[in-house]
Amino acid sequence: MALTAGIVGLPNVGKSTLFNAITQAGAESANYPFCTIDPNVGIVDVPDDRLQKLTELVKPKKTVPTHFEFTDIAGIVKGASKGEGLGNKFLSHIRQVDAICHVVRCFADENITHVSGKVDPIADIETINLELILADLESVDKRLERVAKLAKQKDKEAVYEHEVLVKLKEALENELPARTVEVTEEQAKFVKGMHLLTSKPVLYVANVSEDDIADPSDNEYVQKVREFAGNEGAEVIVVCAKIESEIVELDADEKAMFLEELGIEESGLDQLIRAAYSLLGLATYFTAGEQEVRAWTFRLGMKAPQCAGIIHTDFERGFIRAETVSYEDLLDAKSMGAAREAGKVRLEGKEYLVKDGDVIHFRFNV
Repeated sequence: MALTAGIVGLPNVGKSTLFNAITQAGAESANYPFCTIDPNVGIVDVPDDRLQKLTELVKPKKTVPTHFEFTDIAGIVKGASKGEGLGNKFLSHIRQVDAICHVVRCFADENITHVSGKVDPIADIETINLELILADLESVDKRLERVAKLAKQKDKEAVYEHEVLVKLKEALENELPARTVEVTEEQAKFVKGMHLLTSKPVLYVANVSEDDIADPSDNEYVQKVREFAGNEGAEVIVVCAKIESEIVELDADEKAMFLEELGIEESGLDQLIRAAYSLLGLATYFTAGEQEVRAWTFRLGMKAPQCAGIIHTDFERGFIRAETVSYEDLLDAKSMGAAREAGKVRLEGKEYLVKDGDVIHFRFNV
């Protein structure tokens, strides 16, 4: 499944530094606004200890992790919705992502210019949120113009659209994001099809200094971001982009030692991936055999045939059943054969809801 999170924020908040670190993609990073002229896309391996343990158990010829895509989008400034800075070009890039990772500067450094002259994370968040709202309001107004006449003529589809658009317009005019509007399941599909910027789920990434990363609770900027996010029902993760850029140069053992010395349990990448998965309702299932052990990303709530289709459309089209065992049961049994003998391997049909950590062998016939 190709899923992507867009990394956004004001210029010079640490977006590109963080992006470079987690993707090793080499996006240009400099102490001036708009150094990221085109959106940089990086695909990262999703860290998962279970994959390594399955590899040790099965001893395949190769191991393939699942991936997640991050898009680094140029700094948005006040007036972007009206063409200021680099304008709507970059707002259009955000429309293509599944979720937004909003990087917020939570450190003071006189050597790094702040676009508005002072560090104020809530003002920064509100600046970007307002630009996204204004861009969405323009989209909704344009669509309303088109459907209003048809709605007056009692066109059923137009009447339906008009009702939803009026709801959205009212919220946006009150500076509320589209995701706060209560809609039915059917209306939600329509809203999703509009690709509104403020309908996307948001994760706030508080970028702190090296001194604050071990215990960010005393950082007043982080406290403010957490309070703001809490009111939205959004999650906040705390990272130090500068440290992430150092971690990326280390091997696994050195990385573990470095994190331990800093008093950090997991890297910013690990946090970001876990939080993005949670935000999008994602999980991982595995396939394991002599040729390869592989992790696959799927959405929670998907049935076995849909998950089979992630591997290949023929698997879904000709799905017969899924031979399934949980990761924990397979590890305890120490082999697929032993798991079968213990009655831990199940044959699941078309209605089976795949669970995180399932190890599956799909049977199909085309």
